[in-house]
Amino acid sequence: MMPDIAPHPDWSRVADALDSRGWACLPGLLSPAEADAIAGLYDRPDGFRSRVVMERHGFGQGEYRYFAYPLPPLVQTLRTTLYPPLAAIANAWHARMGLTDRFPAHHAEFIATCHAAGQHRPTPLLLRYGPGDYNCLHQDLYGAQVFPLQIAILLSRPDDDFTGGAFILTEQRPRRQSRADVVPLDKGDAVIFAVNHRPVQGARGPYRVTMRHGVGTVRSGRRHTLGIIFHDAA
Repeated sequence: MMPDIAPHPDWSRVADALDSRGWACLPGLLSPAEADAIAGLYDRPDGFRSRVVMERHGFGQGEYRYFAYPLPPLVQTLRTTLYPPLAAIANAWHARMGLTDRFPAHHAEFIATCHAAGQHRPTPLLLRYGPGDYNCLHQDLYGAQVFPLQIAILLSRPDDDFTGGAFILTEQRPRRQSRADVVPLDKGDAVIFAVNHRPVQGARGPYRVTMRHGVGTVRSGRRHTLGIIFHDAA
């Protein structure tokens, strides 16, 4: 299954949104049928490398499963198609933050770098939340090789499939209290956001702020999310 990314993203607008607030939405990245197909993979016995029950690790409540290689075609296509324009944004961010690492134009080249560093395990994942479940604020780092942007795609419809469960981002600037954003998402919508740090222009030049993300408490129903992380795990 090949996703039809419609409307095709305006990457200039996406870059501006990421620069100004650390996140940007891609409305309707997946069709309802594509979202249902991906969510329906969760209960299959194959295709995953591990299952994590969040409460056991202090991550929150709910669970998620990491896909195994080879990734499902739709997931693989999203990962490779969305990477190149995001790599250009990531390289601009690294330049502004004074970081020397640069990201290659194609995802396969970056994955080869991850594997050479001992990060071999795929990181795209499916998350499932039920009533009372939530995800604590966190960062998805997994090793020394980190791509600074990732994507979450909501696979369920708010108010019909579940209530509550808002996607939350926080930003911690030096010597200030944290600021929170609640990102409005509908079924099939994606949010691109900073994994760890992002640059902010200050009076004396750019500086880094720390970003974290999580999910508020689900009040009813069931919520599925697809996470697209571009680096692999050690």
